[in-house]
Amino acid sequence: MKNAVITGATKGIGRAVAEKLAAQGFNLAVCARNPVDIGDLQARLVEKHPGTKVFASMVDMAEKEQVMNFADDIKAQFQHIDILVNNAGIFVPGAIHEEAEGMLEKMMAVNLYSAYYLTKALLPGMIQRKKGHIFNLCSTASHKAYANGGSYSITKFALLGFSKNLREELKPHNIKVTSISPGPTKTASWEGFEAPEDRLMPAADIAQVIWSAYNLAPQTVIEDIVLRPMLGDIE
Repeated sequence: MKNAVITGATKGIGRAVAEKLAAQGFNLAVCARNPVDIGDLQARLVEKHPGTKVFASMVDMAEKEQVMNFADDIKAQFQHIDILVNNAGIFVPGAIHEEAEGMLEKMMAVNLYSAYYLTKALLPGMIQRKKGHIFNLCSTASHKAYANGGSYSITKFALLGFSKNLREELKPHNIKVTSISPGPTKTASWEGFEAPEDRLMPAADIAQVIWSAYNLAPQTVIEDIVLRPMLGDIE
C-alpha cells in the first residue's frame, strides 16, 4: 500500500489532497495545529475509506522540534513514503514597511523552514528506495511580486527556490519534485472575500492536479505548475 504525508491537512488545499489520496487507497500521515480539527479529519477519512490507515498528529509547523518529532512518528508508522505534500502555510498581507515586528520570521518558519526540515528528515528513506514525489505548495506570489505581498511573498519566493534546488539535487536519486503555485483558491486565507464565486478556484482542482502529476510515467516530471482563476489573479 502507498503512503502519503500532508501538512496543514485540515482545511482548504491540504484537506482536498488528503481526501483525494485517501480515495485512491493511500495511507496518510496528516497534521495541523488544531487538535479538534485534526481529530475530525482522521475520523472522517477512516469512516469514508475503511481500511485506510490515517496517522493524525497535532503539530505547530512553526516549531522545529515539533516538525522533527512528527517526522520521527511518520517513520515509526510507515516503512516508506511515496508522496510528501508540504502544504502548511500562513498568509498575512501587508507592506514590508508596515508589518508587525517578527512577521518575516514567523512566516519563514511556517512557509519555508517546516518544508525544509520535514523534507530533509524524510529524504533518506526516499533516496534509499530511489522513489518518491515531493510537492511543495508555493503560490503565484512565488513568481510575481504584488503590492501588499510583504513577508508572505518573500517566503513563497524562497519556497520556490527551495523546490528548484531540491529538484536538481534529487535527479540522480530518481525522486520527483514539483512546485504547485495556485492563485486565489477557496481556502481559509480568502474567508470574508466578497466577490463572485468563480473568482476563486476550488481546492479540489489543486488536489486533482497533484494527483495527475503524480501519475505520469516514471521518466516524466512536471517541475512547476501555475494555476490561476480564469479571469486572472485578484489584486
